[in-house]
Amino acid sequence: MSDYVLNLSMEELEKRTSKDYLNTKKMLDVDAPEYTSLAEGDKQALKHLVKAAYILERVNKQLDNVHNLPFEKFLNDEIKKGNKQAELTKILYDAQKGVCAIDRETNVIELAKGVHATLGKGCYPEDLGKAEFQQIILRMLKRGKFDEVKTILNQRSVVERKGDELVATDYVDKFKDEFSKMADELEKASKVSTNKDFNEYLELQVKALRKADPMLDAYADKKWATLQDTPLEFTITRENYSDELTESAIENDEIKEILKEHNIPAIGKDFLGGRVGIINKKGTEELLKIKTFLPVMAENMPFKDEYVQNISAGKDSKQTMVDVDLVMVSGDVGEYRAGITLAENLPNDDKLSLTIGGGRRNVYHRQIRLITSEDSRKKLQERLDAILNKDQHKYYNDEADHWFTIGHENAHSLGPNSGTEALGKYKSIIEENKADITSLAMLDVLTENGMYTQEQKEQIIVTYAADNMLKSKPTMSQAHRVRSVMQNYYFLKEGALEISPDGILTVHIDKMVPAAQKMLKEIIRIQIDRDFAKGEKYVLDNFQWTKEMEVMADKIKKVSKSLNGRVEEPLAQKLLAED
Repeated sequence: MSDYVLNLSMEELEKRTSKDYLNTKKMLDVDAPEYTSLAEGDKQALKHLVKAAYILERVNKQLDNVHNLPFEKFLNDEIKKGNKQAELTKILYDAQKGVCAIDRETNVIELAKGVHATLGKGCYPEDLGKAEFQQIILRMLKRGKFDEVKTILNQRSVVERKGDELVATDYVDKFKDEFSKMADELEKASKVSTNKDFNEYLELQVKALRKADPMLDAYADKKWATLQDTPLEFTITRENYSDELTESAIENDEIKEILKEHNIPAIGKDFLGGRVGIINKKGTEELLKIKTFLPVMAENMPFKDEYVQNISAGKDSKQTMVDVDLVMVSGDVGEYRAGITLAENLPNDDKLSLTIGGGRRNVYHRQIRLITSEDSRKKLQERLDAILNKDQHKYYNDEADHWFTIGHENAHSLGPNSGTEALGKYKSIIEENKADITSLAMLDVLTENGMYTQEQKEQIIVTYAADNMLKSKPTMSQAHRVRSVMQNYYFLKEGALEISPDGILTVHIDKMVPAAQKMLKEIIRIQIDRDFAKGEKYVLDNFQWTKEMEVMADKIKKVSKSLNGRVEEPLAQKLLAED
């Protein structure tokens, strides 16, 4: 398909690309002191890291939707012809990094007529639906093609039709040219970067990009997770929240039994992101203060004797953490679709590195979380005036959102760290819910142990509650937002939150932590039991969009017009243009 018809009208495009509707996050500028103070070798390395991350973005666009690159070419050609509609469409395409996305009000944004997001994204044939997918998988299993099915259902393959069956290709082989060019750039960076540990990581990542071997990724991940004191940050993220087809295999009871018999997990496809940045030493020092308390958190997890977790009481926690000034975010990390991530805890539980003694690493995004403009602060105040009990404004602190996020990211290292694949499409929703609720449930013990003051604890609770209110009911594909609805419903039911008929939120601070502790026990029990039906029931029972939430959403919409977002990367663009 080479000729596309643009889907959004000029009126709609002008609205969505205007300042009020298109939120902008700016990464490091060309003269940022964080960059200018780097050693010359690290400046040279940064250039190669940026180029590698942009190559990775091209790969991820293909994993996201088969139309992305052809549509991008179409837009560029039309822009050269002076097509204003194409020019504005390109702004949205670059922001959401794709032809299809969901905005902040859960509207499906399709930039080309007739082009839709499919369950399997770009990782499966565009015309393959859930019913036919299950039929083919069952047919192949009955033919004894267990190795082939295992490759189809793993995280790192692209699947195509072959007769009446499917065939999978490891993405390192599928995108051999792109990954080879990435490897070249990382190799060049490893020759000039000033940090030995960082260079060893890059060298391991180079090997993983040049050969389709999951163990090579595991070695690179294991090394990356140990990095603590390096000038630069480079990450290839691999997360599987977007594929809705692979894990649907276990919704068929017959398939589920055969997969269990042959020890074949069904794990959603990885989508790839790139992060390039400069380590902020002061911010990192602040983050590391929580490391002392991680064993205490592990000790206070529900049912802790029934599973293995990455952090254990009395042991050295395999958990590093850094605060990063961002140069760029590409691919899956940089897609501004309804929102953009504040931090990440990787590798995820399904990754091989955790089985060979590897740990995890938290990376926090300074440019995403910081509120730097007066206009942004004014809009925030307008939102609080509209929805939060005025007596509780004194508790709101935007820095408390960062404290809460620290708890969330570390919580991913707590609780069961294997076997949750059995929860299928609800796995990610339940895991994200667990991370949020753990962050709240641990506030009493962390305050008692000196991590937070009583005032900070109260600020975290109220700030979390106010920020957790949404502009619209999300779809089930939005794990991070579904969990917000689940939590709001649960806290309303428990009397920890109250929303008046006119949409004003009151937080009953003393009830929030006990309610979170109760919910956390329920969540961990589900993860331990690994029962798909129980997980499904739990999510659906709590994913209730109430009248109070709808009133609140209408009020937020009136004061917060933003529908889309984008990132600006001036330093990255400058480095990309250099020879």
